[in-house]
Amino acid sequence: MAQPHSRLTIHTSTLFDPRQKKFIPDVSITVDTVTGLITSIIARDDAAFPLPDPLPEDAIDLRGKFVMPGFVNAHTHIFSQSTAPIAHPALNINLKSNTESNVRFGAETMVSASWCGDTEISSSTSPTIGFLKREESSTERIIRAVNHVRNALLAGYTTYRDLGSEGMKEADRDLRNAISKGLIPGSRLFVATRPLASGDTFGMHDGRGARDSTLPIGAEAVNGVEEIRYAVRKRVIAGADVISFFADYPRETKMKRAPLKQQHPYTAGVLCLLKGLNPEFVTFSQEEMDMIVAEAKLARRPVAARCESLEGAMAAIKAGVRSIEGGYGVTEGILRAMAEKGVILVPSLASAEILQPQRLPGLLKQTKRAYDLGVRLACGGATGMLRHGNNVREIELMVQCGIPLEDVLESCLVGGWESCGGDLCGRRFGWFEEGTLADIIAFETDPRVDIGALMNVVFVMKDARVWKLNGSAVGMV
Repeated sequence: MAQPHSRLTIHTSTLFDPRQKKFIPDVSITVDTVTGLITSIIARDDAAFPLPDPLPEDAIDLRGKFVMPGFVNAHTHIFSQSTAPIAHPALNINLKSNTESNVRFGAETMVSASWCGDTEISSSTSPTIGFLKREESSTERIIRAVNHVRNALLAGYTTYRDLGSEGMKEADRDLRNAISKGLIPGSRLFVATRPLASGDTFGMHDGRGARDSTLPIGAEAVNGVEEIRYAVRKRVIAGADVISFFADYPRETKMKRAPLKQQHPYTAGVLCLLKGLNPEFVTFSQEEMDMIVAEAKLARRPVAARCESLEGAMAAIKAGVRSIEGGYGVTEGILRAMAEKGVILVPSLASAEILQPQRLPGLLKQTKRAYDLGVRLACGGATGMLRHGNNVREIELMVQCGIPLEDVLESCLVGGWESCGGDLCGRRFGWFEEGTLADIIAFETDPRVDIGALMNVVFVMKDARVWKLNGSAVGMV
């Protein structure tokens, strides 16, 4: 029986270098299958020194393909999933132009039922976290998450930054470890375990589930500087790679006084969003946010802040967070402050397209303005709202903003690594260089000609192990 090769050489004819933001011809990359690292990169001169024909057994021929590092999704939720799409005409969406993308990417423009008292109202959203907690056992959610990380890997996403286990406690840490041990195939995970939230905000008021069973808490409730210091230490000890917190959260008082069909402002089913219907309010003081970042810094952990409000974003920036997630309500002044401080924006456009489609045109303009002002971008669509494996929709939307493809790809590669902590995360990935992780993907056609090419991943290598070859999964259980 032939022994597996400890070194493999990948021959390419068109390779995207995110550091240069250019497509480079005729490059060969040698990887070590034991360490999982790139060991050499050579620019070939095929005219002077043609490759042998046939190639040796330890070579992989990706000539004629379009090759780049494995994608990094900077904002995911592996324990969340979407449902099948059914176009909903009440959304005021141009169905002719959007149906194809909805079907391709699993946008949750579906007809579903939300209940308030005895009255059924139409909405158009993915299952709420409360629904998942109520209707699915933890075992089922773990099984689904195993499928999610496998699908993501086969779609070319070799790394996921997962920003909250959505009521599954530290199960994201355990899934991360299972992938690292080789028990299951999947994207490399950087996890937050439980996000931090001030008392009675995110995940604290999901109520009671079926048969009056208490639903799992979606975040860790903390109040006050000393509680926060202890909570960050707990997250680090629990295995968090990144500290995630909610800088603000919507009030519900105004929403409950609104007409019944207006009580769902965070779903696509809102037909006429009232001004100030469910405003965000800052949930931590400046001193509390400062403590989150300071304590995380001691543990060499990056901090991600979920921000929707102007005040929440500014406080998070002052505290020194690594990234702002969403940032749907930021102003040009906030964007300038982010650029000055080097704070990463993860715009999560794909989730906005699903939950708040009426706001998407403005968010596209805002993201382009952030790019123009020099704000560092990372690509992450809060995947989970969007189907895992269809993550490329976020890239498409960033290109739709008017950002050059090469810059968008770089944000999904090097920008993703930086959002995971950069050198704080203990490894380098997202570009081609000796000593970086051997994460390599390839497409059949040129994304510069057709952005849809990014949906057709024909080759996936992660840590120098091949998981997809000639469009088919390899070594999957």
